[in-house]
Amino acid sequence: MPLRGRTIDGFEVGEVLHEGGMALLYRVSRPDDDTPLLMKVPRLRAGEDAASIVSFEMEQMIMPRLAGPHVPRFVAMAGFETEPYIVMERIEGAALSLRLREVPLPPDQVATIGAAIADALDDLHQQHVVHLDVKPANILFRPDGTAVMVDYGLAHHDQLPDLMAEEFRLPYGSTPYMAPEQVLGIRHDPRSDLFALGALMYQLATGETPFGEPQHLKGVKRRLWRDPVPPRRRQDAIPPWLQEVILRCLEVSPDRRHPTAAQLALDLRHPAQIALTARAERRRRDDILTVLRRRLRPEPLVPRRLDTAGRIAAAPILAVAIDLSQTTDELAALLRSQVQKMLASRPRARLACLHVLRGAAAAGAGDEAAQNRHVQCLLELRHWAAPLNLAQGRATFHVLEGADAAEAILDYARANRVDHLVLGARENSLSRRLLGSVSGQVAAEAPCSVTVVRRRRAGEGDHGPAGSD
Repeated sequence: MPLRGRTIDGFEVGEVLHEGGMALLYRVSRPDDDTPLLMKVPRLRAGEDAASIVSFEMEQMIMPRLAGPHVPRFVAMAGFETEPYIVMERIEGAALSLRLREVPLPPDQVATIGAAIADALDDLHQQHVVHLDVKPANILFRPDGTAVMVDYGLAHHDQLPDLMAEEFRLPYGSTPYMAPEQVLGIRHDPRSDLFALGALMYQLATGETPFGEPQHLKGVKRRLWRDPVPPRRRQDAIPPWLQEVILRCLEVSPDRRHPTAAQLALDLRHPAQIALTARAERRRRDDILTVLRRRLRPEPLVPRRLDTAGRIAAAPILAVAIDLSQTTDELAALLRSQVQKMLASRPRARLACLHVLRGAAAAGAGDEAAQNRHVQCLLELRHWAAPLNLAQGRATFHVLEGADAAEAILDYARANRVDHLVLGARENSLSRRLLGSVSGQVAAEAPCSVTVVRRRRAGEGDHGPAGSD
């Protein structure tokens, strides 16, 4: 029966805002509360798909466990013993689906949107959740551009029973965006969400979905062996770096995609440093013999079973801050040794090498001398990293600008979801004692782990990393 006009557990039910395949969304309010609220109610009519009930139960288990700006705030819920519902924050921003009227979008807008969604997915994955239904209708944006993921009925939570997997053999999801392994019933890999994001960026960049909109499982399975038309074949304006990112996301094997959403966001925010492969220049799909071989001998897609947070921990973003004007050869070598040790135990980690231009160099960023200094610093960072012998694309190099070095480093770490910062401690000096150190401020305020490396002084024991300077 219609709920509009009723009061349920203190919530006054307003009009229907959306009718989905599995649930209805109502505007609701409650006395003395100005918070915009939404009530989600499952479809319970005779003949409705039983999956609507199971997915609703899944969402009721997951939503109270989620927090942060990338999810709607959970408010209340009631089970099937009464009137089942979930009440949550109503996100005032528009859904990404409205932008589909404007496609194809310029490459920089595709990258900005993709990076914001990757941030949201990284946040979910850190909370043990794989969304498994990434599509335009399930992505909203707050006024500041923060992406919000909604609808957790098909999601997988590492620490909860997977009711959808237990109850149904056929895969559920939105077919234009569904990952190959998801088609085969594999629901625990966070890289499935990266495939869906790749399909979504393909659509934003070209105006078409990479695999069409198949209505049957047979059609969905074609993506196991048939690659999409390269984006640049559809739109000449797409730059090689964006095609590189999109096609990497759309790789059949999860192991050939970005290892984490945070690393994908890092690429999208720094396109000039993306390592280009043959993917970047492709203009044709694979030939029929390659497709036939792939169909007859499909590659195994069952990933090594890691929980979602464990898979992220295995592929962190590390950043090392190097003061090129102050770092001695000895301290530079100590920093390199510390970074090398950390990378050796994390083969899928990414490294960002940072230097901050301060004072007059930063203030004069528009003149030729400042630009030359910027380029010189990039060359020096590359020279510092050369002995690490890292594979192409594993390290990126960034010259930051700002009057306050600590703030510039902290801003970079926050914006790029850095997992671990390494920086060197300068020698004792009067200004350092009076004003405090960059490493001390970074260690105190960083949103991640920090290792401070200092040179061993005469009469001291062996040097070692410390938590702060």
